[in-house]
Amino acid sequence: MKSHPAVRRLLVTMSGLALAGAGVLAPTAPVEAAASGAGPVVGSAPTATVASTRERQAKKKKKKRSARHSEWAGAGQATITPGVMMYTAGAQCTANFVFTDAVGNVFVGYAAHCAGKGEATDTNGCQVSSQPLGTRVDFVSGGSVITGGTALGRGTLVYSSWVAMNEAGTTDGPTCEYNDFALVKVRARDVDKVNPSVPFYGGPTGIDKNGTSLGDRVYSYGNSSLRAGLELLSPKLGVALGDAASDDGWNHQVYTLTPGIPGDSGSGFMNRAGKAVGTLSTVAVAPLPLANGTGDLLRELKFAKASSVIKGLRLAKGTEAFSSTL
Repeated sequence: MKSHPAVRRLLVTMSGLALAGAGVLAPTAPVEAAASGAGPVVGSAPTATVASTRERQAKKKKKKRSARHSEWAGAGQATITPGVMMYTAGAQCTANFVFTDAVGNVFVGYAAHCAGKGEATDTNGCQVSSQPLGTRVDFVSGGSVITGGTALGRGTLVYSSWVAMNEAGTTDGPTCEYNDFALVKVRARDVDKVNPSVPFYGGPTGIDKNGTSLGDRVYSYGNSSLRAGLELLSPKLGVALGDAASDDGWNHQVYTLTPGIPGDSGSGFMNRAGKAVGTLSTVAVAPLPLANGTGDLLRELKFAKASSVIKGLRLAKGTEAFSSTL
């Protein structure tokens, strides 16, 4: 299996806890959040009339339609957004952006290696196995190496570039190395918790089509459970190191303050205009220590459209205006 000792998927071992891919293995399962507005049951329910039954059915249909996105939760009230923690088979990563399809389903993106089964140095997604499509993924807040945090909702892995490339027999070097993108379909009952705006910055305003040049500003929001809830360290400001011609536009190297650490993998990067550039995939050991590699979102999304059954897949723009102020 091809691997690169100078580039890692952020696999670390700390105090007996394996940090898989970019993901911290949670020592305990997330605690289910209490239902909003839940309270004690008083008395007994009255007998339903035909009219009340119809009203409930109408409300149920309306709710089902909203599960196939019609409007977003308010940015201040939403709990499932870019930057939310995502747990897959115990490994923790960070959401990049929100996506929809032709029929209004809602998806949250992260890195394919977050559901991968390889080692830290296994960067070739065409040669690494993955958790299968259909795997449960939890959206969580407050996760750490001590606690699994609070469950906000859940979804299902419905697309993985690693699975797709293996099924297609992809062999192109840059594609295999840097196409590191997956989609989780949000459970219908949790769709009303979603807003596509990136915390702190707002946006995204669209998808970048030009790649990065040396010195370009980039903006990201990481949410590693290793930060123990210190949200002050989540917003990131950085610079692009320029795109290598040999990567064929698939990879953008960046330096950020603070650098991407285990648990940040999958998080999104935007440019000065708020356009989505890429998704955090690797950390370099050499020749540029702590530089992060980001997969090009335009190419990742194009590959996903061509190789998945999701029709009309597109990025959801943020409802909050983008601001580059840090």
